[in-house]
Amino acid sequence: MKNKDFILSSLKESSETKLKMIDACAEDIQKAIDLLADSFGKGAKLLLCGNGGSAADCQHLATEFMIRLNHEINRPAIPAIALTTDTSNLTAGGNDIGFENVFARNVQGLGAAGDVLLAVSTSGNSPNVVKAVEMARHKGMKVIGFLGGTGGKLKALCDVPIVIPTSNVQRIQEGHITAGHIIFESVELNMYGND
Repeated sequence: MKNKDFILSSLKESSETKLKMIDACAEDIQKAIDLLADSFGKGAKLLLCGNGGSAADCQHLATEFMIRLNHEINRPAIPAIALTTDTSNLTAGGNDIGFENVFARNVQGLGAAGDVLLAVSTSGNSPNVVKAVEMARHKGMKVIGFLGGTGGKLKALCDVPIVIPTSNVQRIQEGHITAGHIIFESVELNMYGND
């Protein structure tokens, strides 16, 4: 097989990154579960933002809360909004107020004190995500960061920074979805698992 070495090394690197997440991320994953369950219990909502593949992750994860993740639990929707899906909003914002401000503007309009922002950035330095986090802090929201590498600028700005322990963007994104599924299903189970 022509690509066998690449396939094997990629799978090995992916699995090794996930194993490193046990020590690097497990405590913060638990903090994120507790923060979200507490916030939703008080009537809060979750906003999510990120760019590129991270934008797709935001859409994916928001859907897990709005629809469901664990198919054995019959529950109401958990309020989650991906700020990455409205092309009219994003293009008008990019054109009129600058792309670096599009997520902050949506946090300003949709976020409220007690809500939670999930900020997704593989580098931790995406300017529009940094501005969204700053706006969230200004509004009295809590912030969970899905980050990678060193965590970048966002690490210090997040209440709960979950930093995937690698600099490989693909592995970081895989770690974000793994952490997201663990967090979101745990929140679902905590809130509705006994119903």
